Amino acid sequence: MIHFPAQRRGPLSALSLRLAAALGLVLLTVAVVYLDRSGYRDVDENGLTLLDCFYYAVVTLSTTGYGDITPFAQSARLVNVLFITPARVIFLIILVGTTLEVLTEQYRTGRRLGRWRRTVKDHVIICGYGTKGRSAVSALLENGLDKSRIVVVERNGTALRQATSAGLVAIEGSATRSSVLEEAHVRNAKAVIIATDSDDASVLVALTTRQLTAGQVRIIAAVREAENAPLLRQSGAHHVIVSSATAGRLLGLSTSAPPLIDVVEDLLTPGQGMALAMRSAERHEVGKSPRELESLVIALVRRGKVVTLADRAGAVIETGDMLVHVRDDRPTANTTAS
Repeated sequence: MIHFPAQRRGPLSALSLRLAAALGLVLLTVAVVYLDRSGYRDVDENGLTLLDCFYYAVVTLSTTGYGDITPFAQSARLVNVLFITPARVIFLIILVGTTLEVLTEQYRTGRRLGRWRRTVKDHVIICGYGTKGRSAVSALLENGLDKSRIVVVERNGTALRQATSAGLVAIEGSATRSSVLEEAHVRNAKAVIIATDSDDASVLVALTTRQLTAGQVRIIAAVREAENAPLLRQSGAHHVIVSSATAGRLLGLSTSAPPLIDVVEDLLTPGQGMALAMRSAERHEVGKSPRELESLVIALVRRGKVVTLADRAGAVIETGDMLVHVRDDRPTANTTAS
């Protein structure tokens, strides 16, 4: 099941609101008729009980009108003209409006789903919307990726609601199932980020993705234990990030070299000061040394491989190189630059 970002109140909420309005209108009509019950009579010329008032209100507002209870007093007839008749019209509008609301919402959702299926391409699939998945989405958005090009695959209901509330398209189901990944149009995807809560699930997702895409889609996965990283690479993952080992290294740095951990946190935290970024080399930069540029370049990406500045190949920028650099990510700097 595909869940789209909520743009308006859902059909169930609208139905509940209209049902409450209709019930309130019925109760108000009962109260008005009951207060003026002496002006009404039934076929037996008896007065109205409270149950008779409920019966008259429901029959009248629903336009059934059996005629067994009629207003004979001038005040009762005036109430029917000024209140009962407008209430009947409002009641019908509520009923018809509810039906139209539900049908329109279903039609709108169907059109939205069809349009999404036709246009989704070069998107990024996030398998798992836990802490790692949400952080991955934040990083993608910070680097300029539009929300419409991010698809979340998650089976947890709470995480699904969080994803749609964040403006993302979410697909309900397990990413280990090929049918779910097919629903996410994995063959047209640019990349698949595996951020599940277990290493065995990550391996199954990687295997399923590789089988469906024949290795044409980049797979990035996170694992808890370093011993599972080779297995994930064999399963088709192009990049594997070991969360436990990375956390351990940061803990070690915080003990042996405390300032380094502050630098790493600064680089990984958006809007704090420094941030890692990558851009294409411009024409006037080709042939120059990366160290001569105004921005702080720390590495080159050439034909898909990372070239460090310490390598001889990294001494000169070539056509087609991607520059990995450190940018100023402070909000004040960004505001000034804009």
